[in-house]
Amino acid sequence: MSQTPPAGGHALAQIISDRLGKAERLRNRGEPPWGVDFHPSSSCAAAAALVPEAPGEEGEPLSVAGRLLALRSSGGIVFADCHDESGALQLVASREGSQPELVERLGELDPGDIVGARGRPFRTQRGEPSLRLEGLVLLAKALRPPADKRRGLTDPEQRYRRRYLDLLSEPGARQLFRQRSDIIRGLRRALDERGFLEVETPVLQPIPGGGDARPFSTHHNALGSDLYLRIALELYLKRLLVGGFERVYELGPVFRNEGVSPRHNPEFTLLEIYQAYGNLASMQELCQDLVGAAVRAAGSSPALESERGLVSLEPPFPARPMAELVAELTGLDPEPLWEDPDRFLQEVMRLGVEPPAQASPGRLLFAVYDQLVEPNLLGPCFVTQYPVEVSPLARLGPDPRFVERFELVVAGRELANAFSELNDPLEQRRRLTEQARLRAQGEEEAQPFDEDFVEALEHGMPPAGGIGIGVDRLVMLVTGARSIRDVLLFPALRPSPGEA
Repeated sequence: MSQTPPAGGHALAQIISDRLGKAERLRNRGEPPWGVDFHPSSSCAAAAALVPEAPGEEGEPLSVAGRLLALRSSGGIVFADCHDESGALQLVASREGSQPELVERLGELDPGDIVGARGRPFRTQRGEPSLRLEGLVLLAKALRPPADKRRGLTDPEQRYRRRYLDLLSEPGARQLFRQRSDIIRGLRRALDERGFLEVETPVLQPIPGGGDARPFSTHHNALGSDLYLRIALELYLKRLLVGGFERVYELGPVFRNEGVSPRHNPEFTLLEIYQAYGNLASMQELCQDLVGAAVRAAGSSPALESERGLVSLEPPFPARPMAELVAELTGLDPEPLWEDPDRFLQEVMRLGVEPPAQASPGRLLFAVYDQLVEPNLLGPCFVTQYPVEVSPLARLGPDPRFVERFELVVAGRELANAFSELNDPLEQRRRLTEQARLRAQGEEEAQPFDEDFVEALEHGMPPAGGIGIGVDRLVMLVTGARSIRDVLLFPALRPSPGEA
């Protein structure tokens, strides 16, 4: 009976050659190895549930389709494990049955082949739910063997590069991506129930605004213009608030031309939400509700084990000002240093923090927080009172050095970023002008000036709250995944040796 041997270079070439020969023989017999239609009446799991309890009893005829991942024989009986998305069902053919030619047909197949099977469900003497074959058709001949089911793909790089094999050999991988889909549905459902309207905004944009990141660029031949893959969703969604929509959200991919790490992928999924007449407090409440919706949709517990320890996602989440956290975790009190930038810079460098190019007090505070504090926060925690210099789209707070902004940090990761949105067109123009100045001085991640967006604000945008949630990081947290690559079906990878 055909099994899957270890497939090294020469062995793999021999396997492919043997399977090509089988495919050709089938074709010569008038049995096409590909392109055959088949409509199963049941999934494998549903068929297994219909198996009578008493061994030897048979149920009503049905049909299933799936991939063969194991074949074995014993005493004139052939067994094959047929897998579909729902699970597995054992196929059985016997030389003593009414159609012994099915034993020969099964013997011609290989692990990895996709088949359609017809028969009656029954239970073997060992209690295994099975299908006694009455008909079998090859639907797709596999020229390459599946990964060894017992060992799976042991090389993590190959798991990401050949995700289809990972999904075939690791049921846990399929379950994680089902959870991801469940989480996304749960987020949408929670927003729809609150009266938010899902919308779509351009992926290709003439000005890549709404975030501090380097964009990917391209050129549109027909329009004769350079365009950019969006780095955020914010500025177009705010235009919709100007246009009269009061609750909008978009869930989709954004693109940032930056490094790759366990928490970063150049293409990632972002959820951005804007609510007219909302503010930072309403965004905190919404954020907690959405995190809870994700936990429930995934079937997880609010008490989650992260790489940094046990985290409880039971609301309410505490809110802490950034300067307070910096003082508590580093011993550096920013308040007495604010009016003495040179001394502030010396203290920052004494902590081993790499200072920003524009060493204003607000930027120095953020550098200390970003490098020393955020990675060590277990959370969940709403970090509030961000310096105005690093928050060009948020409304000023009571202290004009800071804006009404929070980031939700859990296990050292930023999961959400929210503002009381700036709707003062004069102040917005001033801040984007300053961003453009920094950009001209070589700060590549400073935001470009978007005149059309400022003109939209000049028509009047209602006071609003807005929040962005990194969906991939939320999925990582809820499922316990350690790398963003584990929750993306096809993450970005360096070209393998030999690839262009």
